[in-house]
Amino acid sequence: MGKTLFMIHGMWGAGWNWDLYRGFFEARGYSCVAPTLRYHDMNPRDEPDPRLGTTSLQDYARDLEAEIRRLDDKPVLMGHSMGGLLAQILGSRGLAGALVLLTPASPSGVLALAPSVLKSFSSVLLKWGFWRSPHRLPFEAAVYAMYHLLPSCEQKAVYDRLVYESGRAAAEIGFWPFDLRKASEVEEAKISCPVLVVAGAEDRITPASVVRKVARKYGAVSSYKEFAGQAHWVLGQPGWEQIAEYVAGWLEQKIV
Repeated sequence: MGKTLFMIHGMWGAGWNWDLYRGFFEARGYSCVAPTLRYHDMNPRDEPDPRLGTTSLQDYARDLEAEIRRLDDKPVLMGHSMGGLLAQILGSRGLAGALVLLTPASPSGVLALAPSVLKSFSSVLLKWGFWRSPHRLPFEAAVYAMYHLLPSCEQKAVYDRLVYESGRAAAEIGFWPFDLRKASEVEEAKISCPVLVVAGAEDRITPASVVRKVARKYGAVSSYKEFAGQAHWVLGQPGWEQIAEYVAGWLEQKIV
């Protein structure tokens, strides 16, 4: 396994989500690749590409797979939030030397609609046809769901960089029993590489109670770590360095 980290961002994000982690791991000798998902490379103040609304998780996965296959070695797939689910999908295709799942969205078969999750997405779910439209959380909802542990002076700065997300992808994650195409399905038997699953005890949009189920899905190859005093934005909220240090230590044990 090479020392390449392939970093997959989550909903409403882009490659910049990984700026702090990228600097941290590049200083430790890793090569980092942080792509931006389809239709996410846009000015946050502009209207989204209308095709985004019906973009599937599998569309994202196909794009990412093509990039991974151009690498010299199997990378470590490091995914945050929805990116963590995409990492699981790609890992089941044999594309990963290891998986690092940071506050990951859950695959089909894992019930994730906890009260705090429904509250986080209420502004989206109350709009008829959300499953085929681009969407972005209002500022207050984004703070509640993801940024409530960020200093208030930083919340708006981060929020202003968020772009639109696929309604279809959101539906495939949250309402998987109704998705006949099974876009969020992951066959755990096909993942044999080491898996690290990280949860934040104060996460509202991917609660630790749900993330623990994701870790259990991968059995003996999985390690689980829950951080007290951490919420969803483990990529930049106070204390992110502690999480990055833990991930680095885990990788040192797994990468030969």
